[in-house]
Amino acid sequence: MDNNNFRQSVIPMFLYSSSSSSKYLIEFEHLIAKPPNCSSSSLSTSDLGQLEVFSPAYYAKCSIGGVFSCGLTHMAVTPLDIVKCNMQINPAKYKNISSGFGTLLKEHGIKGFFTGWVPTLLGYSVQGACKFGFYEFFKKAYADIAGPENATKYKTLIYLAGSASAELIAGIALCPFEAVKVRVQTNPGFAKGISDSFLKFINAEGTAGLYKGLGPLWGRQIPYTMMKFACFETIVEMMYKHIIPIPKDECNKSLQLGVSFAGGYVAGVLCAIVSHPADNLVSFLNNSQGATISNAVQKLGLLGLFTRGLPLRILMIGTLTGAQWGIYDAFKVVVGLPTTGGVGARSLKGKSYDKVE
Repeated sequence: MDNNNFRQSVIPMFLYSSSSSSKYLIEFEHLIAKPPNCSSSSLSTSDLGQLEVFSPAYYAKCSIGGVFSCGLTHMAVTPLDIVKCNMQINPAKYKNISSGFGTLLKEHGIKGFFTGWVPTLLGYSVQGACKFGFYEFFKKAYADIAGPENATKYKTLIYLAGSASAELIAGIALCPFEAVKVRVQTNPGFAKGISDSFLKFINAEGTAGLYKGLGPLWGRQIPYTMMKFACFETIVEMMYKHIIPIPKDECNKSLQLGVSFAGGYVAGVLCAIVSHPADNLVSFLNNSQGATISNAVQKLGLLGLFTRGLPLRILMIGTLTGAQWGIYDAFKVVVGLPTTGGVGARSLKGKSYDKVE
């Protein structure tokens, strides 16, 4: 294998592993300077099912992991999401978290806590597939463009650029489902089912109405996703470097998945704070026909834009993001891929990934 091909294989693997540990950085730079004989083992394949890393099959598995990660978790927190949206839209009636749940239960019963679960499941499943699959793709692509030295030096920027690019696509996939979800959750009796809700929404606002919240949705989701991926990679890296007493390769899978959940939860809290103003805008625009961003700002006020519903969203997004990373990495372990973040010498040298324990 020539030096250029070696670099193209090793750099993405290094970014995939995500570590700034001096020990592994020195080893990584040594490998770049003096590429080993790769005839007996390849950096582009795994022994588990002969899966070629960074192949279409590899990205497909990452996308499937994203479906389970985002679709199931967002559906599970539907009750929290309904109360949050109503607190944003009708604060006089839904004054706080406890009264919000009480009001919802009193007026709509237990069934009311799961209104809109179908568009939530479908929308965030396709969004998760795009988010995780394209993140892996863009992370490698930008590493190849940057070259070995810059990819190592500016890996956080690559995480940010890769996640932003992925969410740009994922937001387009999510937007119609999010529009219908908010309308159903904040207007009881709006529709009877998923097909009926889409038809009524289109009849009222046209097909273009499904995308009127795309700008605010990007404004919410792109910063959220950038924080979600870059913070997660950094937090997990720091946990393996400063908290976990043994190298990642010596940790069992349960411990690695625990690290994934913890890192995801902390990253989720940061995500919620950064993306909350745009989340208020998305809820306001999709609740009212003909509403504009200026209408939302006038009604909510700048302080309300940043704070209304924030405590509940921190609880929801922190739990959600932690669970997403736990599910995503658990799926990767099942299909024979390494958990996200951290590094081991074997990953850099191209040896086989650990089998599921």
